[in-house]
Amino acid sequence: MEKPTSSLEASWRKRSEEAQERVLSAIKEMQAKGEPINFNTVHLRSGASKNYLYTNEVIRKEIEKIRSIEAYKAGAWHKKYDRTSKSKDVLIEAKDKRIAKLEEENLRLRRELDNLRRLLYETK
Repeated sequence: MEKPTSSLEASWRKRSEEAQERVLSAIKEMQAKGEPINFNTVHLRSGASKNYLYTNEVIRKEIEKIRSIEAYKAGAWHKKYDRTSKSKDVLIEAKDKRIAKLEEENLRLRRELDNLRRLLYETK
């Protein structure tokens, strides 16, 4: 004889599978839009409970994998673009030298242009 709870268990399994599909679909959609992915944002987007997200191993691993990738990318960006005070001072000094050099060249070219205009005017 069949257990009285077997139909309930099948229904629970079906609901769980549907929820898992809904959550994974929400995660893919969020990735496509470039939105941050964590348990709270997935909970809000998919409508699944946070408890479900934490207890479902497939979903939990997927969210944790994506979060670690996002954290790595953010760390790599900061490593590349965050500079120490000393390196910023060196960079500013180099730019100041470049500006001074360009200003000198600009002045020299203006004088040369004035001389050429004067010569052109005198020849007419």
